[in-house]
Amino acid sequence: MPVSAPRLADIAPFHVMELLGRARELEALGRDIIHMEVGEPDFPTPEPILAAAREFLQDGRVFYTPTLGLPELREAISGFYRQRYGIAVPASRIAITAGASGALTLALACLAAPGSEWLLTDPGYPCNRHFVRAFEGVPVSIPVGAASNFQPTRQDLEQHWNERTAGALFASPANPTGTMLGAAELADIADFVRQRQGQLIIDEIYHGLTYNGDAPTALAAGDDIFVVQSFSKYFQMTGWRLGWLVIPEPFVRDVEKLAQNLFISASTPAQHAALAAFQPETIALLEQRRTEFKARRDYLAPALEAIGFRITAQPEGAFYLYADCSALTDDSFGFARRLLEEAGVAITPGIDFGNHGASSHVRFAYTNAQARLAEGVERIRQLLA
Repeated sequence: MPVSAPRLADIAPFHVMELLGRARELEALGRDIIHMEVGEPDFPTPEPILAAAREFLQDGRVFYTPTLGLPELREAISGFYRQRYGIAVPASRIAITAGASGALTLALACLAAPGSEWLLTDPGYPCNRHFVRAFEGVPVSIPVGAASNFQPTRQDLEQHWNERTAGALFASPANPTGTMLGAAELADIADFVRQRQGQLIIDEIYHGLTYNGDAPTALAAGDDIFVVQSFSKYFQMTGWRLGWLVIPEPFVRDVEKLAQNLFISASTPAQHAALAAFQPETIALLEQRRTEFKARRDYLAPALEAIGFRITAQPEGAFYLYADCSALTDDSFGFARRLLEEAGVAITPGIDFGNHGASSHVRFAYTNAQARLAEGVERIRQLLA
């Protein structure tokens, strides 16, 4: 009988997608579901991006691009780093990918050797540990909590690093907590990994969606760091499946060879559309939407606390609240299922993000209009009552 590779036993399902599937089933039956589970902006793709796509598609000449992406798009991203961060990132070090997932796939295909250990936070984005495992690496969880703002510290790295450790993969702002690493913390972590001759990957896909100024980029801490970015979140192009990877110079050719074999190239229409993502009119619209996300966060956090949840770390970015629900339940997964089935409110249980405190936490995504968020809170309040 055919069997899957042994590593598949370590690949857990993405529970939020299964909850989303059940939510869609209920909607097909006529139920009204308030979606606070999936990390997808509810705003439409900005019109300048749509217009660029329509213009490109008119003559139907949709062919492969160079493997590392359209040269003009790579140059545009390089210019974005100069303008927003004051950082010089040569276009030659930028690879356009099939979403941030494609960037993570390339980075770990390039770096993860069989049996090599990679440090990740728990809680953290669930797919990251599965990317590591898919390339026969070993994900090692660092439990993080409110005391460290749900982010790793240098002391955590010192405690967990050993002779088998190849590197670390962290996110700032992070999913599910929305917390960030400051510039000094990023530099300290990068210095430690460098001293241990390891490799650091930083996920920055929620950059732009920060609420007290721009997040510092890890690229300021050295040109030996892999940085993952995406057009999905701030630029609101989730379904276009487009992202990028900033690659340390010595690895550019290896990443290019991998991309040639794994993907050939990212979506050509999406790349031409994304050329408009950096236009001033697009950025102005995205900044307006950032203000709306902040207003949603500022409403939802106290509203949830008023009905029994605890927000132990104020999110500085992304669009999530990681809420302690221990006063309400000791089974966050069962609680999430009950909210969906009985109240018509979809949220994500802590189990999706690891094991540390999973049964006592749930994630709320404020990717819905404030009126819908308020209705969701009221439905939860009534169910709890």
